[in-house]
Amino acid sequence: MDDRNAAVRPQRPGGGHGVRPSDRAGPARVGLVSVHTSPLEQPGTGDAGGMNVYLLSLARRLADRGVAVDIFTRAGGGDLPPSVVAADGVTVHHLATGPAGIAKADLASHLCAFYLGLAAHPAVAEVALLHGHYWMSGWVGRLARRRLGLPLVQSFHTLGRVKNATLAPGDVAEPALRLAAEERIVADADAVIAPAASEVAVLRERYGAAAGRVHLVAPGVDLEVFTADTDRHSARQALGGGRIVLFVGRLQPLKGPDVAVRTLAALDALLPDDGVPTRLVVVGGPSGNGAGSVDPPALRRLAAQLGVADRVAFLAPRPQRELALLYRAADVVVMPSASESFGLVALEAQACATPVVAAAVGGLPSVVGDGGTLVAGRDPAAYAAAVAPYLLDARVRAAASAAAVRTARRYSWRRTADETLRVYDAVLADRADVGPLSARRGA
Repeated sequence: MDDRNAAVRPQRPGGGHGVRPSDRAGPARVGLVSVHTSPLEQPGTGDAGGMNVYLLSLARRLADRGVAVDIFTRAGGGDLPPSVVAADGVTVHHLATGPAGIAKADLASHLCAFYLGLAAHPAVAEVALLHGHYWMSGWVGRLARRRLGLPLVQSFHTLGRVKNATLAPGDVAEPALRLAAEERIVADADAVIAPAASEVAVLRERYGAAAGRVHLVAPGVDLEVFTADTDRHSARQALGGGRIVLFVGRLQPLKGPDVAVRTLAALDALLPDDGVPTRLVVVGGPSGNGAGSVDPPALRRLAAQLGVADRVAFLAPRPQRELALLYRAADVVVMPSASESFGLVALEAQACATPVVAAAVGGLPSVVGDGGTLVAGRDPAAYAAAVAPYLLDARVRAAASAAAVRTARRYSWRRTADETLRVYDAVLADRADVGPLSARRGA
């Protein structure tokens, strides 16, 4: 089943979890906190991205293990009910804190209100621990840890210091408030989960995290949705045929969609004049600080300046099953990111047997092996040189495709859930002498 197409049903707060019984020790119910974005939103635009995929995928696999999951997020407007069943055993609670339509950059001033809504929510009385996602959720979780006695596990997904050290042109630096909050969350959390060894190193060296509190747990990929065993020809013809380069991600400077357009132009000097068109398909929507410099109108203007406007197509974000068709249609996926904590797009593409040319940053070197090529820096000429062999040499592409599938098969959301549960179990074992939640609240 597609994580993003899960049935959405109204749910009374605090009840109705259809979790299958489990004989495993550990928490019966946990709370995931995602202040700034709901897992029910379509990834690829606005503030919704890989973290949204992560939240719902992890929650569903935890529920498969017999752990009920409550996800607490901010009500950003719309007509969704306060609580929604997103999958069997997974309920998303929308907390009404702050005005609708507020920008992500302005949410920090409403975190106290979010905490108060969380603390008063009936479901919180039932969870064994909180798992914060992104720094704002960690700030709220830190308050809950101090005032409610709930253990806190934290996943950052991105770190402010890493982003500021690798700013793309047109991007905006993360504020000092975020950097200070991340330091305090790292110091106070019972455990921090990092998606790749690169982030483990940053947490220890630049944030002073104690070695025993940082746990490496890689995200996964839905190997039932992202597969290679489907006819590529029809998918390719639907995109117009020719050689196809694919970019998938939010349209913000951090992700480098402008570099992808420039790479297409640079490829003209490397490819034969054989009448076969080379196309770039961009899948994503505007997002984040500085997005105006790389939104579709700006990218169209850039493509026109470079003389490739007729070979660039812009598609809206789409559900996973439709996205998988695009991966399979492409000859190669490009990821010219300035930073990436992990790189779910690279893993999804490889699961579909599509080679990836990606920046040698963050977690991408741990994901892209023989199934692609890593590029240092963001020079379009370097990306074009790395992309060209996958477009021109069928043997090179076939070898990379086979390696890509082997890489992707090492990852699954079930494995992610099992390793996350081990972190939860360790945290609860360490806190076993604290007493029940009701006693902690009465303290």
